[in-house]
Amino acid sequence: MSDASNDYYLLDVFTEHAFAGNPLAVFPFAAHWDSRRMQAIANELNLSETVFVGEMAGANRFPIRIFTPTAELPFAGHPTVGTAHLLAHLALVRRDQPLVLKAGVGPLEVGFDGSLARFTTAQPVAISESSLNRTRAAALLGLPESAVIGNPVLASCGLPFHLVELSSLDDLARAIPNPSDWSRWVTPSGQEALYMYVAQPTTTPGGTLRSRMFSMENSLREDAATGSAAAALVGALTAGKSWSGRWQWCIEQGVEMGRPSRIHGEVERNSDAITAIRIAGEAVLVGKGTIFL
Repeated sequence: MSDASNDYYLLDVFTEHAFAGNPLAVFPFAAHWDSRRMQAIANELNLSETVFVGEMAGANRFPIRIFTPTAELPFAGHPTVGTAHLLAHLALVRRDQPLVLKAGVGPLEVGFDGSLARFTTAQPVAISESSLNRTRAAALLGLPESAVIGNPVLASCGLPFHLVELSSLDDLARAIPNPSDWSRWVTPSGQEALYMYVAQPTTTPGGTLRSRMFSMENSLREDAATGSAAAALVGALTAGKSWSGRWQWCIEQGVEMGRPSRIHGEVERNSDAITAIRIAGEAVLVGKGTIFL
């Protein structure tokens, strides 16, 4: 026997096509489950993230918990976007009203704009020194030092990433982290996620980026679309700029994995500082399942 709390939905996020983007599982009725059960299920499904939605805490307000196969995360982008789309699909929220998903990092305010779900980060971008410099980053990725533009930085809007800018799409395609160098230079920092990107030429505030994300979770893993990394990246790229107004970015990720994704990033700033960072994307419902417990 099963009940609704055992049901989950599969979505492909940051795409409008099935079997592209980043897969996600969402349990929309998991209010009474404990952490051990959630972690065990996330490990069983073995997706980059699985979301468990708690009991509604007010109109269009839901707590969520996000798990990788081995750990709980305080925040992640494609789970936020995918969960918002699913709750709207199930008519548990109204698209014409603001939605709040309360994650470990704090409340994530979500709005719907046509086919997009757009959330505002709960934390401003924080930028600090990375354990990688230009020389280490090039060696780690198996690239010549000339392929790395400047020294990497560590940036976070609730989940930290080493940001590494590369000079070309060819370099991005060739770059594969070496596990032994990762253990020497990335693991000691305590931040086990790396986001590589290539900026396309633009004359407007923002532009188009291509990216890849690798993390170490028992073994090296590549992610098809990483909204939390995209938030950190657009925040870092806009920090320190003098232009006031709205910066808009389109980030393509997952191409090298055969799971193309499109992430929309938006940064608002006044003359003094960034006032908001937002990430938006589409999602496609591709399946439904039941866990028998």
